[in-house]
Amino acid sequence: MTQSFKARPSIARMRGYVPGEQPRGGKFIKLNTNENPYPPSPAAIRAIEAAATQGLQRYPDPLATVFRERAADVFGIDPDWILCGNGSDDLLTIVTRTFVGEGECLRYPRPSYVLYSTLAEIQGAAAESVDFRPDWTLSPEFSSSSDNLRLGFLANPNSPSGTCLSPEEVLRLAERLPCPLLVDEAYVDFAETNCLDLVRQNERIMVSRSLSKSYALAGLRFGFLVAQPQVIVELSKVKDSYNCDALSIAGATAAIGDQAWLAENRRKILHTRSRLAEKLGSFGFQVTDSQANFVWATHDTASAHTLYERLKEKHILVRYMSYTGWQEGLRVSVGTDEQIDAFLHILQSLLPAT
Repeated sequence: MTQSFKARPSIARMRGYVPGEQPRGGKFIKLNTNENPYPPSPAAIRAIEAAATQGLQRYPDPLATVFRERAADVFGIDPDWILCGNGSDDLLTIVTRTFVGEGECLRYPRPSYVLYSTLAEIQGAAAESVDFRPDWTLSPEFSSSSDNLRLGFLANPNSPSGTCLSPEEVLRLAERLPCPLLVDEAYVDFAETNCLDLVRQNERIMVSRSLSKSYALAGLRFGFLVAQPQVIVELSKVKDSYNCDALSIAGATAAIGDQAWLAENRRKILHTRSRLAEKLGSFGFQVTDSQANFVWATHDTASAHTLYERLKEKHILVRYMSYTGWQEGLRVSVGTDEQIDAFLHILQSLLPAT
């Protein structure tokens, strides 16, 4: 049969980003996609219900002004330093489309968020990775000059490791880079530091954040980016006209305003994360010092892929990850205490006796 369409060569060659598994049937303990195990702020639910009641026949505010104003109060910046998106992935796409053209280069660390390379492929651009050191720090090579380099991505905290570079380290990298740097802070509310203040110090630094993890709104799809106003102006030219819907704007605005809920949720996640890491260590896993709502665990004798498959048979989902040149491992999201207890009980039964 003759093919009736022809995709761009860069699209035809690419595999495409593969999201974490979302099971449809049966009851699973989901510890594979770093979702928050607790319900969102009641204020967010009430705001979404109110927005739906008011009617959805009109387009939403294209700039999500009410959210920008509320977030500006929370973070001590002006609203014109904020751009909103349909999840932080939308913002990563906008930034890539703004700065990286066909045949140009986007740089990111490895191992890290695999969507970065996909975004480069979509643009017909080169995806250049720089390996983390064994201790999950970055060498000066990450900031080396290149004629075609147009953008750097840095997940901080990183996935899958959960590790974090200090703001001082990030600033040094950014000042040496010959291009803008997007600091992807999707997990930063679970970390000890953040890079928001760096945006004021260097116009080439942007920070993106998500309400999916720490605010328990993964199903709503809302994120925001902080950059200097002249940068926001250029990014706004690229975004879709109405990239955030009325329900997400209402829910996100209420959620970002409920910092008491965030503080309590963070406390619970960090407590469980500590206990999870400690128990995995007692099982013989090497666990990185996570600054996110997940832990990265490797084992010298037990096969991570086999454990992933056998856990799945028991209706427990974790994320198996393997990177060339790196030891395979399991990324385990922090669930409720009950979910983690069930996971640890079954995992221990699957490990070889010592």
